[in-house]
Order: sequence, then C-alpha cells, then structure tokens
Amino acid sequence: MALLTVLCYPDPRLHKVAKPVAQVDARIKKIVADMAETMYEAPGVGLAATQVDIHERIVVIDVSENQNALQVFINPELVWVSPEKKSWREGCLSVPEYYDEVDRPAVVRVKALDIHGKEFEVEADGLLSVCLQHEMDHLQGKVFVEYLSMLKRTRISLKMKKRAKELVGQR
Repeated sequence: MALLTVLCYPDPRLHKVAKPVAQVDARIKKIVADMAETMYEAPGVGLAATQVDIHERIVVIDVSENQNALQVFINPELVWVSPEKKSWREGCLSVPEYYDEVDRPAVVRVKALDIHGKEFEVEADGLLSVCLQHEMDHLQGKVFVEYLSMLKRTRISLKMKKRAKELVGQR
C-alpha cells in the first residue's frame, strides 16, 4: 500500500468528472487499498478517487467510531434522495482546516459495486448520507465549497493558494 497525494482546492483537477470503472480487478483493488490508507492517515472519514488525481468512480468511507469499518463504493449512483433536507457542518481533505454548513437530502439510497465487483444497494442517513453525497460530488468534479456563497468560495480559494505557497516555501 502507498499513501497518495491529496489534491487541494482550487486545483483544477478536482473539477474533472470521473469515468466509470470498467472492471473491478487487481489494479482497482490496489487503488482502493491506497485510498483507504491515505484516508485513515489524513485522518478523514471519506475519500473520492478524484481527490487523489485518479479520475475513476471510486469512493472509500469509514464513519465508524474506531475507523475499522471500511466501505467501498465503485461506480456509485444515487437512486433515491429524500425530500427532507438536513444541514451538516462539512470539511474536506481537499480543503484542509475549513468547515461550513451545507444543506443536503437527509436520506439517500445508493447503488454501487463492492470491492469484489458485486452490486449492492444501501440506504443511508446521518453522517454516512452526508459522506456519500460529498464524495459522489467529487466524482462529478464538485467540491463542497461550491455550495457556499461566491464570497466564501473566493476567500477559501485565496486562503488555500496562500497555504500552498507557504508549504512550498517550507520545503
């Protein structure tokens, strides 16, 4: 396994739309393992392949208390969303140290393939629902800050660019 580099907003690669995975093979399983290791190390509760510059429809999530219940979603599709909305304070590994409220459907149903290529469906609420929607947005080239006002997005973008320059200067 290997740690992958997480792209930081406003990197344009975060806006690429991910392609469907044609076959769940050894290459995809290695990507999943590397993504999981990267997510746990960060630490985070979810990671989309787009965030590590792999533009395939792969998401890893672990919302368990002990971070020991990895869930893998390959080619995830929203098949149903509740009309009820819920506001959550979201953060993102691609937007470090920034959190803000985002309104999303409270409950979702997602169809995907698991690590063995077997199709499954899950209905989610709470944190899992938020994570699924957040990570699936990444696969569509959308970052959670795009739900915020233009003023907030501009501030975040400037802050992230400044942070990137400071990190380069420390090397």
